[in-house]
Amino acid sequence: MTASNRLTPAQIRTLFLFEALDDSQLAWLAERGRVEQRAGGSAVYREGEPATCFFVLLSGAVTLSRRLHGDDIEVTRTDQRGAYGGSTQAYLGDRVDQVYPNTMGAVSDAEFFVVPADEFATAVRTWFPMALHLLEGLFFGTRAADTIMGERERLVALGALSAGLTHELNNPAAAAVRATEALRERVAGMRHKLALIADGRLDGTRLRGLVELQDAAVKQAAAASPLPALTASDAEDELSDWLDDHGVVNAWDLTPVLVSGGVGVPWLATVAEAVGEEHLDSAVRWLAYAIDTELLMGEIDDAATRVSNLVGAAKQYSQLDRAPHQTVDIHALLDATLTMLRAKIPPEVKVVKEYDRGLPSIPAFGAELNQVWTNLIDNAVDAMSGKGTLTLSTSREGDWLLVEVADTGTGIPAEVRPRIFEPFFTTKSVGDGTGLGLDISYRIVVRKHRGDIRVETQPGHTRFQVRLPITPADAGAEPGAG
Repeated sequence: MTASNRLTPAQIRTLFLFEALDDSQLAWLAERGRVEQRAGGSAVYREGEPATCFFVLLSGAVTLSRRLHGDDIEVTRTDQRGAYGGSTQAYLGDRVDQVYPNTMGAVSDAEFFVVPADEFATAVRTWFPMALHLLEGLFFGTRAADTIMGERERLVALGALSAGLTHELNNPAAAAVRATEALRERVAGMRHKLALIADGRLDGTRLRGLVELQDAAVKQAAAASPLPALTASDAEDELSDWLDDHGVVNAWDLTPVLVSGGVGVPWLATVAEAVGEEHLDSAVRWLAYAIDTELLMGEIDDAATRVSNLVGAAKQYSQLDRAPHQTVDIHALLDATLTMLRAKIPPEVKVVKEYDRGLPSIPAFGAELNQVWTNLIDNAVDAMSGKGTLTLSTSREGDWLLVEVADTGTGIPAEVRPRIFEPFFTTKSVGDGTGLGLDISYRIVVRKHRGDIRVETQPGHTRFQVRLPITPADAGAEPGAG
């Protein structure tokens, strides 16, 4: 190393970073450091590359930038002599990844005092042991706190999802319990009425005809469609009048069930003809029990189906019984997420699905994509303050599958938009979140799936766009290039 690419101890002392060092320390730096030049417009070092050197600006101007969603965002620009960058965490050794945390670029021809990273680390550890402990505590303490807060945020989110799922499961489960209790009473009543009918007062022909009517009534009830409230009320009044005229006691108690089962006056006239007027009361009640039993079994079947669908949605959402990376149907993931979040979506928020059902399945980490949909949908619902339209749409853009989550909320302010994907950035009040959602979504989509996530926003319309490669071979392409 020649004298032309070194600084003397006296020259190093003129740099504010080293002005308090003693002569021996300055001599140590002078022996190990060197002077390097960079042409204007070139990169001094690049973000993510191995951090091998510590740079101190001697002359010229530089910028520091970070890469965000494919764009280089300038963080700072300076021509201050003594400004520094590079391997600033070398003193932490192999406890952290030793890579450059940003990109330094030379705005003009620039000159630097450069110290190898391992030499810089030795100087810090040897000369400033107390400061080293403080810096280590600050760094690892902050990182540990961030990790704990992140885990806590995810647990809170999981608790909210669990509460929502429990609420959704409780409704059909309670309906099934109520229907089962009512069914038990109806079956008991039907047995009692059957005993009265079949005590020898009906001949075999009439009893056979009544059983056939029962079968027809059950099939008719299973296929009956719900009537509008006004139509059902008129039908009940008509049946009640007919039953009263034919001596059926407390007809008002039977007509709702009969109408729900699709029974009308002509059908009751057939019953009267089959069993005779003297047995009509017991026969109508027996048939009403049979119809009610069929309707209750339909309720139980519906409740059990809803429970099964919810469990299926939870399995689809969590992907617990599936390989981490597999071919997935993006629509099944979206629908499972909607099911899990149903309790958090207010009734005044209209959910619109605009799915392209012709889209192929794609290779992906299903459970992690569900985290993305959860974050985007949850944020969209929050932005609408309880009222608006949530739109989920899918389409194809060349070799990319596009998923869009749009809302009619207030939009993202211009001053906030550049920061929404930053870790721990949030616009929520203190205690309402740590701002993990969009940062996690970005890392899942961009880094893990080699996709892209963008946002278009204005008051009344915000649209997050997620692009995912349709085949693994497309993962290295530029989103939207197809």
